[in-house]
Amino acid sequence: MNNCDRWLYFPAMVIPAMASASAFAVQYMDMAQAQKVMFPAADKFTATTILLTARQKKQIETGSGINVRVNDIKAWQASQSGKAVGWFILDEVYGKHEYITYALAIGLEGSVTGIEILDYRETHGGEVKNAKWRAQFTGKKSGDTLKLDEDIQNISGATLSCKHLTDGVKRLLATYATVLK
Repeated sequence: MNNCDRWLYFPAMVIPAMASASAFAVQYMDMAQAQKVMFPAADKFTATTILLTARQKKQIETGSGINVRVNDIKAWQASQSGKAVGWFILDEVYGKHEYITYALAIGLEGSVTGIEILDYRETHGGEVKNAKWRAQFTGKKSGDTLKLDEDIQNISGATLSCKHLTDGVKRLLATYATVLK
């Protein structure tokens, strides 16, 4: 093998490995499917446009201890036969390198009734999709500890995904208490 061949060999080995790592993404469900899973009896989802004021943003950050990255909240009020049954909130958190899109269902009393992972783009940590892990959030309310390795168990190999999803849920519960309640 001459020197030119050696230089060609390296990119031939590295580029496919990089491409396969960055191309890993799974869409588990779309928004409409998540709404139906999280509120199976709901017959209507009313979109609510929420643009946070600086004061609301500060209240959410104070209440959750988590920075608010975006000022607009994507929320839908779920209703059944004209009666509100809860809130469906779509959000994204940063995993290790990519965003994780998830949805949170909050009942009218302000507690989590479900969390679903819609899109997972990371190469590692997809275990957060596990129903048993996500079930830890059920019943949590704004003001609860919601801290990894305290009331939310970590998953080895998925630490950043676990932490950021936990922080995201904590932030959304504070958002509910501040602007949706």
